[in-house]
Amino acid sequence: MEINLIAMKKEHLKGVLEIENTSFPTPWSEMAFDHEITGNDFAYYIVAISGEKVAGYAGMWIILDEGHVTTLAVHPANRRQSIGQRLLTELITEALKRGCTKMTLEVRPSNITALDLYQKMGFISYGVRPGYYTDTHEDAIIMWKHF
Repeated sequence: MEINLIAMKKEHLKGVLEIENTSFPTPWSEMAFDHEITGNDFAYYIVAISGEKVAGYAGMWIILDEGHVTTLAVHPANRRQSIGQRLLTELITEALKRGCTKMTLEVRPSNITALDLYQKMGFISYGVRPGYYTDTHEDAIIMWKHF
């Protein structure tokens, strides 16, 4: 299966929302994604395309010398195919190109798959944001990767 990583566009949002709605308890809206890709100068969003279908997506904000991963998800039918790793690798590559010296993200402690990926890619836990996720009041683990 060939996977191509390209910039997220409005035409991808239907596929992105399908993944978003199956992946997160409180999914982002179409309007939120639309704003990220059309109205946020700090944002960088990509999709993984398999054939004509969105297989995954990821995004980050670049603020000064930091990359902040805002989202990353893979369609359930495409998981365990290293797509998440490829998406995160692309975010890291882009952050380095843009002069970032570090990256950060928040992740639910219950999201073991994501935690494993982030640790594999060199992110280290540096703390907790208590009650960060308003839908479940679950804490967020704050992770950083320094270049």
